[in-house]
Parts: sequence; structure tokens; C-alpha cells
Amino acid sequence: MSRALAVLRPEPGNARTAAAIEAGGHVAIRLPLFAVVPLAWQPPDPHDYDALLLTSANAVRHGGPGLDRLRALPVLAVGAATAAAARAAGFRVVATGAGGIDALPDARGRLLHLGARERMTQADLPAIAVYAAEPLPVAPATLAALAGQVALLHSARAARAFAALPLDRAGVRVAALSAAVAAAAGAGWERVAHAARPDDATLVALARTLTD
Repeated sequence: MSRALAVLRPEPGNARTAAAIEAGGHVAIRLPLFAVVPLAWQPPDPHDYDALLLTSANAVRHGGPGLDRLRALPVLAVGAATAAAARAAGFRVVATGAGGIDALPDARGRLLHLGARERMTQADLPAIAVYAAEPLPVAPATLAALAGQVALLHSARAARAFAALPLDRAGVRVAALSAAVAAAAGAGWERVAHAARPDDATLVALARTLTD
């Protein structure tokens, strides 16, 4: 029997990834480990900055009315999904990278990073947390359903949270978005593989290879 694919990322990405899995004929277990929630924040004077740095589409989805004051600033987006969300919200995207901030072209000048409370760690960059990812409980029945399946890990934080669950690792296979995410999951899993490119479609394709 083919293994099911457990999607652990928050909504709305969870539903998109699960739909892609099901469209390919596999069973998806929809199990977000976190819920993304907006935070209260005050936008700074936009004249103090040259551009916005966005590392997740959630910064746009959950930034709220504070984004209006910063809309004239150009955006440097890490990833195509983040860039698309920024454009849809009326921002002008001037650079899109893949593989993290270090791979982002034109990442210089007076940048303001809008992101998650849990990821405000970029050195030498002014940063404001506009959303947070709050842990969600995992029901015992759902936990039991993960046995012998394939887990898709989109972030290091999700990998660490998944590794903390009381699972029999020897029967679970892991598909990680990157080598760093795979490392965060730790050892002891039946198999661990990481995507050649850090995007959802590549991760889903990798996970499918682990189902048999």
C-alpha cells in the first residue's frame, strides 16, 4: 500500500499542498502544526527606508492596515509566492530571490524586514514582527495516523516540532524543503531526503518518491 503524505505547514499553504498531493493520486493528511496569527505593530516612517524585505507571503496576508503606510516602498521578496502576494496587495516588487536572503539580488541599502516573530534574526537589519506562528495541539488519533507515513517539512521550526512528537521514527519517512530543514528533523527516521529546490512543487514531487 502506498504511504500517505502528511502536510504539516500552516494554512493557507497546507490546503494548497494537500490539494497538489491529492491531484497526483496520493492521500494527504492535513495536519498543520502551527496557526499563523497577526500581531499588533506600528509602521515606521517610510522615508527612513529604501525598500521592504519580505521573507514570507504571510507578512502581506497578516500585516494589516499598517502596510498601507509602507506601500510606496519597493519590495525585495524571498521566493515567488511572496512576490506574488506582495504584487496582489499593491506593492511594487523589484527583486525576487530563491534560497534565502543571501541569494536575493539587490539586498542592500536601508532595508526594513517585515516577518514572523519567530524569525526576527537577520543581523544588521531593522525588523518588525507582523505575524506569529502559534503551535497547535495534535490529537492522539491523528498522531497514530502518522505512523508509517511520509511527512513533508517546510521549515526548520516545523521539523523540530515534528521531531518532538512521540512517534516511532523508524517507520516514518521525511521529505524536507532543504538540507537545513532535514537536519532540524534529527536522526532515526526510516528515510530522510531534501528537495533539490526550496519550493513546494519540488518538495511534493520528492515526497511522492518516498511513498513506496
